[in-house]
Amino acid sequence: MLTIENFSKRYGDTLVLTVRHLELAPGVYWIKGENGSGKTTFFRSLSGLLPCEGKLSFDDGVTLHHHPLEYRRRVNYSEAEPLYPEFLTAKELTRFIGKTKGASLQQQDDVTRAFGIDQFFEKPCGACSSGMMKKISLALAFLGTPRIIILDEPLITLDEASRHVLTNLIQTFRDQFNVTFLLSSHQLLESSSLVLNDVLHVRDKTLARA
Repeated sequence: MLTIENFSKRYGDTLVLTVRHLELAPGVYWIKGENGSGKTTFFRSLSGLLPCEGKLSFDDGVTLHHHPLEYRRRVNYSEAEPLYPEFLTAKELTRFIGKTKGASLQQQDDVTRAFGIDQFFEKPCGACSSGMMKKISLALAFLGTPRIIILDEPLITLDEASRHVLTNLIQTFRDQFNVTFLLSSHQLLESSSLVLNDVLHVRDKTLARA
């Protein structure tokens, strides 16, 4: 479980988002909010990509600010519109991220095969379509032994077959490995086969349950 206490994120003197207290047990959470409300900033802060104030801690005492490397190994993040160096291939990205996350070659190959990435494994990112890039980003989010997986607009540019793969992976990681998922999506998640544990709204510069 991840506990968020006295979280705040500012850009200069401008407050973007504040969360006084929130506990995220294993499950699937839909984070809803208007464009520009702070969802992506919140996700990037939770994943350790942006500095923030407050305490982000797992139930065994590992925190973002006191154990940054171990914390980041536990939190995987797929961005809404992923960008990677154009000269790197999907294989090189997978092997690099897989190594940093402690993922076996078998796990790397299984998840890339599931999304069909093995078909363009040797292709540089600069030659990949936005749909291919999305698949790569999603596959990387499932490498290692994450406790939290954050998926920002995971359905964008994703074909029907890949959506099915994604749903199955989410359900497997939640049910078998007790992973917490945070998803944002402007598409209706209720209409999918994905069972949601809760819906949280970003409004008035804070995050709260409906």
